[in-house]
Amino acid sequence: MEEQKNQPGTDQDQIAESVKRDAKGLFESLTKFLRELLDIRLETDKDQTIQDVKNDIPFKGHNAWILIFSVFVASIGLNVSSTAVVIGAMLISPLMGPIVGIGLSIAINDIDTLRRSLVNLGVMVGLSVIAATLYFWASPLTELTPELESRTAPTILDVLVAIFGGLALIIAKSKKGTMANAIAGVAIATALMPPLCTVGYGIAEWEPLYALGALYLFSINATFIALSTFIVAKLLRFPMLRYANSARRKRTAQFASLLAICVMIPAIYTFYTTLNESNAARDYKAFMVEEIDSNENLYLRKDFYNYDEESIKLYFDGEINEATISDLQNEIKKYPGIENFKLSINGNKSRGIDQISKAYERSIEQINRLEKENDKLLDEIEGFKIKMAGLETQLREANKVVPVDVMPYSLIAKDAKIRFPDLAELGYGEVLKSNFLKVDTVKVIFPRWKFKVSDSIHTERVDKLHRWIIKEMKVDTLYVE
Repeated sequence: MEEQKNQPGTDQDQIAESVKRDAKGLFESLTKFLRELLDIRLETDKDQTIQDVKNDIPFKGHNAWILIFSVFVASIGLNVSSTAVVIGAMLISPLMGPIVGIGLSIAINDIDTLRRSLVNLGVMVGLSVIAATLYFWASPLTELTPELESRTAPTILDVLVAIFGGLALIIAKSKKGTMANAIAGVAIATALMPPLCTVGYGIAEWEPLYALGALYLFSINATFIALSTFIVAKLLRFPMLRYANSARRKRTAQFASLLAICVMIPAIYTFYTTLNESNAARDYKAFMVEEIDSNENLYLRKDFYNYDEESIKLYFDGEINEATISDLQNEIKKYPGIENFKLSINGNKSRGIDQISKAYERSIEQINRLEKENDKLLDEIEGFKIKMAGLETQLREANKVVPVDVMPYSLIAKDAKIRFPDLAELGYGEVLKSNFLKVDTVKVIFPRWKFKVSDSIHTERVDKLHRWIIKEMKVDTLYVE
C-alpha cells in the first residue's frame, strides 16, 4: 500500500528530473552552437597577421603616388559633390596601414613598429593635406558642397562607424587567408580620405573652422580604428614582443600601457561629448516640432541654437504672455538632451503688426505689378490678333487665281488674232501646281481654235503659238492647255 501511495510522487520527480536534463542539454547545445558560431580564435593566424600589418606600414614609392592620386580623385569628388567618385578614392587610398599598425604595436609592446607607424602616418597625413590644398587652391570651383560640409564636424554616427569599422578591419586581417571585400568595405565606411581633403579645402579657402573640424573628424576615425585594433589584439591574446633586456621590456610595457590609456581617455571623452551633442540636437528638433510648430498660436520668426553655450533663443511675431513663456520653459525639461539649456523667448506686439503691415504692402505691390503685367500681355495679344487678321487677308488674296496683267494682254490678243487667223479665243492666267512636295504658281494660256485639224497640224499651230507668246511675254516657262 505504501509503494502505491509513493508511486505518483516518484513519477513526478522523474518527470521533473527529465525536464531538467533536457533543458540543461538544450542550453549546453545552444551554448556550443553560439561558441562555434562566434569563435574566431581557431581561424586566426596571429603571426601572419602581425607580419601583414607590418608590411602595410611602410609608405614610399608606389604607396606615395597612389595616395597622391587618391587625394586628387577624392578632392574632385568632394568639389563636384559626387559620392561615387569619393567612394572610388577611398577604395584606392592606402591610409589604413599605419593606423592599424599603431593599435597592434601598442597591444604587443612593439615600440619599433609603433615608431614606424607614427612616422608613416604623419607623412601620409601631411602629404594628403598638401596635395588637397594644392588642388583646391588651383580649382576654379570654390563653393562649399554638401560632400565637403558633411566632413567639417563629427557626429556620433562617425564615432560608431569608426569603432565597428576598426573591429571589422582587424578581424578581417587576422583571419587565415584574405578578406579583400571586408577590408575594402571598411575603407569606404570609415572614410579617412575625405576629411583630409576637406582640411586642404579649409586651408586653400582660408576657413580655419572647416580645416580644424575635418582634422578632428579624421583624428576620431583614426583613433577608434587604432583602439579597436588594440582591443581585438588583446582579446585574441596576440603574442607580446619579448626583449632580452628585462629593464627595457618593463619600460616598453609601461610605455605601451601609458600610450593605450592616453589613447583611450580622449576616445572615451570624444564618444561621450559627441553622444551628448547628438542627443541635444535630436531633442532640440523634437522640441521645436512638438512644442513650437504644432502650436497654432505661436508665429516663430527666428530661432538660435547654441550647444556650446547651452542656450536656445526664440523670436516670435506677436506678444508672448507670461503663461506661454512659463509653459515652454517647463516643457523643455521633458527633453533630457536640452533640459539644462537656457531658453530665451522674445515676442514683440508692435513688431508683429509691422510684419503683418509689411506683408500686406508687399502683397498689394505684387498684385499691382501682376495687373500691369496682365494689361501689357492683353495689349500684346490684341496686337498679335490685328497682325494675324492682316496676314489672313494677304493669304486669301494670294490664294485667289486672278488674271495678272504681266503683259499688255489686249495688244497681244490682237496680234495673236492677226498671226493666227483660225484662233477663236485666247485665255491667260496663273495656276497653282503641286507635285505633292511643294506648290508653285505657273503661267498658262488657254487657246480655242475655230476649226479642227489633224493632230500633226494642230500640234504645229499650238507650238508656233507657244513660242510666239513666250517671246512676247519674255518668260522662261509657259504651259498650254
